Amino acid sequence: MKEYTLWAASSVVVVVVLDRVMGTRLLARKTYWIFLAVMFGFKILVNGYLTWRPIVLYGREFFLDLRLFTIPAEDFLFGFSLITLSVVLWEHFKAKEER
Repeated sequence: MKEYTLWAASSVVVVVVLDRVMGTRLLARKTYWIFLAVMFGFKILVNGYLTWRPIVLYGREFFLDLRLFTIPAEDFLFGFSLITLSVVLWEHFKAKEER
């Protein structure tokens, strides 16, 4: 079973739903997508190094083995989820504090 793929895809769904439910509408902002592109640029540098060396190894039975450079696609899904969740929570609690 492809557990890593399942968890990565599920994390994206959860974060997108939280963005809607919390009302932050982060995914509708152009500045967010620019920010995400910058973050992914650094992710490619660091994670690319870690998977190219190979310092970090993945069990082929747990993910799709679809890669961008040397980085598994699932890492980008998890990266999206972690970055987006952090910013969604930040924006939500910042707005709550301002009220």
